[in-house]
Amino acid sequence: MRLANIDNRAALVLDQDGAAKFVDIANASDGRWGPGLPEVFEHWAEVTAWAVELDVPAGQLAPVDRARLGAPSPAPRQVFAVGLNYHAHAAESGFAAPTELPPVFTKYVSSFSGPDTEVVLPSAGNVDWEVELVAVVGREAREVAEADAWSCVAGLTAGQDLSERVTQMRGPAPQFGLGKSFDGFSPQGPWLVTPDEFDDPDDLELGCAIDGEEVQKGRTRDLIFSVPKLIAALSEIVTLYPGDVVFTGTPAGVGVGREPQRFLQTGERLDSWIEGIGELHQTFVAAPGAE
Repeated sequence: MRLANIDNRAALVLDQDGAAKFVDIANASDGRWGPGLPEVFEHWAEVTAWAVELDVPAGQLAPVDRARLGAPSPAPRQVFAVGLNYHAHAAESGFAAPTELPPVFTKYVSSFSGPDTEVVLPSAGNVDWEVELVAVVGREAREVAEADAWSCVAGLTAGQDLSERVTQMRGPAPQFGLGKSFDGFSPQGPWLVTPDEFDDPDDLELGCAIDGEEVQKGRTRDLIFSVPKLIAALSEIVTLYPGDVVFTGTPAGVGVGREPQRFLQTGERLDSWIEGIGELHQTFVAAPGAE
């Protein structure tokens, strides 16, 4: 099952003759579910059971316009972002790989956007890329065992943890949340894919390219803390709620880890992808008044 945010309304996405088509969940359920994504996540088990039995006539399906897509979970109560969760990325960042709980911070919801966007480069400069698998929580969870954790996940989507490194490292202590939460710094999508749609949800290829040059490529099987391990570890400390968003970490290849360092520039295009989910497309423009 694929769930999309289309004009802030929950939609089921179906494949018809190789093209993505959708049906509005509130309309298809006669108002029982939706119309927004938060309401759907609050009733996730019931919605998924209903969707399995849904038979939508082809004439009621509409083409997906990617310009109308938003983040699959646009209003989570909590956003978790995980650092140093691939061995090679930890090494390029100059840190030892975590052996217990990895670094966890937040990205603010005001930075959320859909999959195809234009992003303003802050005047502070040094904006970096970090392609990430993003998990969305499907039910309230507290002290969940790792073996049961996939049952708490509504689905997976693609995300970019765009990071402005000057702000991130400014001051007496790092400002991870602020440095990674400028407007447009958390594009996600194109839709949420339920775990059962994958042959192995723990082993997906992900990567990104700048103007066609591949800069990151990895597999989620190399996560130090897999999605189930992260859900279990987080739920030991906090209660997870339906719709909560978890950025799971990025593989090696970020700009700050290169020699010489490289950062995103005005006019460049960043294309990101995750196997079985889809692609993100960001273009970058100068801040007003910047040269």
